[in-house]
Amino acid sequence: MASVPPGIRLLVSFDRDQWYRALTFLLTFLLYTSFHLSRKPISIVKSELHRNCSSANELSTMVSSSSSQQPSLPSLHSGTDCSWKPFDKSNYKQLLGAMDYSFLCAYAVGMFLSGIIGERVPIRLYLTVGMLTSGLFTCLFGLGYVYNIHNLGFYIFVQVANGLVQTTGWPSVVTCISNWFGKGRRGLIMGLWNSHTSVGNILGSLIAGYWVSSNWGLSFIVPGIIIAVMGVVCFFFLIEHPDDLKSVHAQSSSPAKSAPANSWNGVNGHTEVYLQYKDNKTQSYDTELLLPRDSVCVPMQPVVVVKREPQPSAISFMGALRIPGVIEFSLCLLFAKLVSYTFLFWLPLYMTKAAHLDAKKAGDLSTLFDVGGIVGGILAGVISDKLGKRATTCAVMLLLAAPTLYGFSMISELGLGPTIGMLLVCGGLVNGPYSLITTAVSADLGTHKSLKGNARALSTVTAIIDGTGSVGAALGPLLAGLLSPGGWDQVFYMLMIADFLALLLLLRLVTQELTSNKSRPTSAVELKEH
Repeated sequence: MASVPPGIRLLVSFDRDQWYRALTFLLTFLLYTSFHLSRKPISIVKSELHRNCSSANELSTMVSSSSSQQPSLPSLHSGTDCSWKPFDKSNYKQLLGAMDYSFLCAYAVGMFLSGIIGERVPIRLYLTVGMLTSGLFTCLFGLGYVYNIHNLGFYIFVQVANGLVQTTGWPSVVTCISNWFGKGRRGLIMGLWNSHTSVGNILGSLIAGYWVSSNWGLSFIVPGIIIAVMGVVCFFFLIEHPDDLKSVHAQSSSPAKSAPANSWNGVNGHTEVYLQYKDNKTQSYDTELLLPRDSVCVPMQPVVVVKREPQPSAISFMGALRIPGVIEFSLCLLFAKLVSYTFLFWLPLYMTKAAHLDAKKAGDLSTLFDVGGIVGGILAGVISDKLGKRATTCAVMLLLAAPTLYGFSMISELGLGPTIGMLLVCGGLVNGPYSLITTAVSADLGTHKSLKGNARALSTVTAIIDGTGSVGAALGPLLAGLLSPGGWDQVFYMLMIADFLALLLLLRLVTQELTSNKSRPTSAVELKEH
């Protein structure tokens, strides 16, 4: 007999629960990757919505001069049509900033409501509807190119609608992943899992950059189709909680041949079980004990009595705010996300102006910031697990991020090599705290000891933290649009101030962690096992 291949031995070494846990990890990773993939195109397409008209005019002049001896042909570009109206005016930065702000403001407002709704409806259906509608609105933005739409109101409306429906994603996937993974090595697991943010940004940049110069409408339509398809996958395969599989396993493990049984709900929810006898009479179990032994054939089978505990009620908004650490981490995330989303929406445009790159090269180079973010998120999770100090880990990375941002503003004009290195470092230090707070810290606080085992607070706590952070995500790109006409240095000063404010908001929690003899974060005391 041939030996079993080592790969097969590895596969069968995992039990059924481990396979379901791996499926949930991978599926939620891909689902939220598609969310970020669909948000990234706007930052890549900005440089195409307002192009450098001087280069276009030079090309037009060259074409007209070379064909002066031939019949006149319409010029390739003119000084008025090289950009996409209405972004061809001198206030284009404010208009692009307004588009970012409309999306992020709607996202921030919707996030506070999304968590509360997510606690009260099936997560799988809620997430599926959100992904399908998000795909629709993402495609609508791209159809503006196909149908030659130049109305600013149209693009603002699409951004607002898309911002609202995208709020279904984060509370849902964090709740699912927290249901399947307990507190053990939560920082490492969440750090690895949260790399979906950077992976989505990278894929979104590459997909949008592929079509940005030839047909920027496809830069939105293709990501829109991807997130809609993933919504269908979510509907068919997402398992919200391990307990959801109990009924499936019970049915599959039931004996093939058993006495038919009828059941009815008795007093106070108790269930009476009736067995069918040979004489086709139905008797209750109590009656069967009184019958003569020779008149019936009583099948002897084990009986399992399952007591279903009442479902805990969902936590209120004010109840979630009273959990220790929620307010501090929420406000810290406001400023940390301000920095991260300013890079997300404005880095490609900054690279085209500072490094004088075209839209595709700038978009490709900006992915290095997200590569650094993957490493930073994983490191933050590992370090916080080992030290048991979430707030301190975030504070150290925020302290290092501020001077690094200043260095990036200086070095980015010195050449491609130094710029690549600083992009990786900045990505790690900026996205590390952001990743840790939105994942491991949110899961810790959503299962805090004050909740007494009520797991239905996860979605609400996650929504409060990320919703507050989204306020900063809305302010950052808006402020960048207002400050950038006065010089990019002002934008970087704003980002450094935001990092220092985020650090100040964590000082109380850092002090508690450093003075505590317990080797665990103050926000994660007595976590509930899932």
